[in-house]
Amino acid sequence: MILRDLLRLVQSELTQGGIESAARDARLLVAAACDIKPDRLTLEANSDVTEAMIEMAQHYTKARLNHEPVSRILGRRLFWGRWFDITPDVLDPRGDTETLIALALEKPFETALDLGTGSGCIAITLATETSADVVATDISQAALNVAQHNASIHEARITFKHSDWFDGVEGRFDLIVSNPPYISETEMSDLDPDVALFDPHIALTPGGDGLLPYREIAVQAQKYLTDHGRVLVEIGHKQARDVMGFFEDAGFAQVTCHCDLNGKDRVIEAVLTV
Repeated sequence: MILRDLLRLVQSELTQGGIESAARDARLLVAAACDIKPDRLTLEANSDVTEAMIEMAQHYTKARLNHEPVSRILGRRLFWGRWFDITPDVLDPRGDTETLIALALEKPFETALDLGTGSGCIAITLATETSADVVATDISQAALNVAQHNASIHEARITFKHSDWFDGVEGRFDLIVSNPPYISETEMSDLDPDVALFDPHIALTPGGDGLLPYREIAVQAQKYLTDHGRVLVEIGHKQARDVMGFFEDAGFAQVTCHCDLNGKDRVIEAVLTV
């Protein structure tokens, strides 16, 4: 079998299995199975593939047909131009979270705190894009292990803390960021299988109405912010009014909602003083 035929076979199986992104997924999975970059697939279309490559491609295809995301199958995700290793212990980073990064980098900061760091994608990106001192926390030690591994890969100097939100955090920060679990308990049953079956439950929902982390952050953040410090939190697209209210009630002088590239409410910014 040649590479072109293997790619055609995988794409056909994914299409028949109802995978909407069959063409894109097939290219990524076949490239990984054959240990080449996806942009080489056309150039090497007539190359022979080994039995081991075919078996690996079939293994990947079966996993994708069971709704496992490509990033989970391959164990890595591209975020802000960098590859991050992911495991079942951490949330799979999404492109929507890059909205938070873009907003964070709009203004200078010397210190930053990332609450619930997961894979470390936010903290590591901020640390590598700036010269800021970054602290990252997570309640899951397994998640922290993944974040520390990714920090090592990208040579990012970050202080990691095993912590439930602000517990054990000391000092004040120019910037506090978080992509907390925010899916409500009732919404969990409506999630796509790609998410519900493979992202850790603790990273998806805090239970109840999904708003508990925002209440916690809004109430406590002022004690950990410098003058003119900012908070940036990612939200579900229907949560803007509630989350803005939490920060306004906590005394933040300026609270703003920012949309993602799809025009959906995505990040709440709260400034301590103006």
